[in-house]
Amino acid sequence: MSEQNQVATADAVAMREDEPPSLAVGSAVADTPIRRRVFNLAWPVIGENFLETMLGIVDTWFVAFLGAVALAGVGAATQLMFFVISALSAVAVGSAVLVAQAVGARSLEQAGRLAKQSLVWSVFISLPLVLVGIFAAEQLIGMFGMEPAVNEIGKAYLQVTMGTVFVLVLRFIAGGVLRGAGDSRTPMLLTLVANALNIVLDYGLIFGRLGMPELGAVGSAWATLIARAVGLALILVVLWRGRNGVTIRGLAGWAPSWGVARRILGIGVPAAVEQVLITSAFLMQTIIVAQLGTLVLAAQRVAMNAMSLSFLPGFGFAMAATTLVGQSIGAQRSDEGQAAARIATVWAAIWMGALGMLFLVFAEAIMAFFSDDPQVIAIGAGGLRVVAFTQPFWAISFVQAGAIRGTGETRYPLWVNTLSMWSAIGLGALFVYLFGGNLTSVWSAFLISSPVTAWLFWRRFQYVITQPIKPKV
Repeated sequence: MSEQNQVATADAVAMREDEPPSLAVGSAVADTPIRRRVFNLAWPVIGENFLETMLGIVDTWFVAFLGAVALAGVGAATQLMFFVISALSAVAVGSAVLVAQAVGARSLEQAGRLAKQSLVWSVFISLPLVLVGIFAAEQLIGMFGMEPAVNEIGKAYLQVTMGTVFVLVLRFIAGGVLRGAGDSRTPMLLTLVANALNIVLDYGLIFGRLGMPELGAVGSAWATLIARAVGLALILVVLWRGRNGVTIRGLAGWAPSWGVARRILGIGVPAAVEQVLITSAFLMQTIIVAQLGTLVLAAQRVAMNAMSLSFLPGFGFAMAATTLVGQSIGAQRSDEGQAAARIATVWAAIWMGALGMLFLVFAEAIMAFFSDDPQVIAIGAGGLRVVAFTQPFWAISFVQAGAIRGTGETRYPLWVNTLSMWSAIGLGALFVYLFGGNLTSVWSAFLISSPVTAWLFWRRFQYVITQPIKPKV
């Protein structure tokens, strides 16, 4: 199986010379190799994101043993951490698209230079934001208006986990470079290593086992920081050795270049602004939910962990679409990108729809896995059942937006996703404050916004991919 994966990965990068210059979209000849490329990129990404999500789920599961107060404090801090990660995503998105286009054009030396510049600029961009998060932790946690005990846990957790953000962003960039080069299997395997280490460290540092100090809820933050740092070190070693002709080896290309940064940020900044505004919306949603009480906030944290699993197929196929559309643009074969996006969208909708059905049927059982509090279980189950109906529409939005980014256009997803998300949050707030709604009411607003968003993204990609597109590398 590993040899087959290597062959398929090489095929995704090389754009074989024995293929005809153009393939008719929808034909069996076109779909067979493209489908293989989609799956060989998507499944390792899904596995990697699943393992990355498992880090948070394992943390939540261990922290849940400490009670609802600890769970709520960690949940608030985690929401803030997601906000900072979104602010730092500019370099990761821009570098992934440009590396994919360089690989499609078979400019491997340029792809390596882009990888180096991405890592360098991520350091300059991330450090100031991380420092702000560390020193302003108390004020940031305080805006949730939670109980003092919850605030104290959230502050301590945030101060440690901000270091994780710096490490995580570098890992995102390194993983994006490898995926742009056609290798999505290595990031998955290294995330598996980080997961195994995180489980051991969580158990030891939260409860004071295995000869480690007992740190309580903040122990999970230290565990995740150490595990992700080890994963980062390993993935940098892989990039130094090189994958499919793309490497960061050598001294040349490391000096900061504003010209390269401008190209990376030109694609990445709109994507980063999009993620910041979306995460701000979720942050606002958390603030709204926090006003409903600690038990509701704890249920929100658990439900978000469960829902994040349903996003994995969408994210995986979206990344595959971004990479393959980017490579097709670099190779000037946009018809292959269109076929890849169509295949990825269909399969994402199938898998996310199936997971939605599981949420609908087993909502209480899923919540009970994380909490034994009957109220937390009942509150979270209602939210999960509402989200179950949005899954197919979110799948279409994820993949079509990823395909659009592969063309180098990141402004349209910025506007559509931002307007959609904030509209849903605004409706949810109205349901709570005007009609006395609950967690289910908050999430029901997405039943209105998600179909519209899916249609807008699908329509836009069908237009963009048929236009003459010049590679940005």
